[in-house]
Amino acid sequence: MTAKSRFRGHPIEHNGTEWVYSDTKESTVGKWQERSCGHCGLFSTPEGHDGCLGTLPNVMNACCGHGLENDAYIQFWDRSVVRGSKAINLMNELKG
Repeated sequence: MTAKSRFRGHPIEHNGTEWVYSDTKESTVGKWQERSCGHCGLFSTPEGHDGCLGTLPNVMNACCGHGLENDAYIQFWDRSVVRGSKAINLMNELKG
C-alpha cells in the first residue's frame, strides 16, 4: 500500500524511499518551488509567498491552504496565529 497525501495542492505519494508527485513521480524535494499551486494554479512570488496571497501587510508568514481550508493560516509579527476559515477571510480582507 502506498502512502498518499497532498502538498501545496498536489497529490503526492511515498514510493518507499521519498515523497513524489503522483502525476510526474518527481521528488517533492527541490521541485516544489518550480510548481504552481495545485489549487489556484499561481506560482509563488519572487519573495516566496503564495501567488494568490502576495505580500500581506503586517504578516510574518501565511499559507492559503492550497484548497484545504483547515491548512490555511496567518502568523503575525507578534507571533499570534489565525487558522482555517478565519484566516482565509482575513487574507481576503488584507489583500483588499
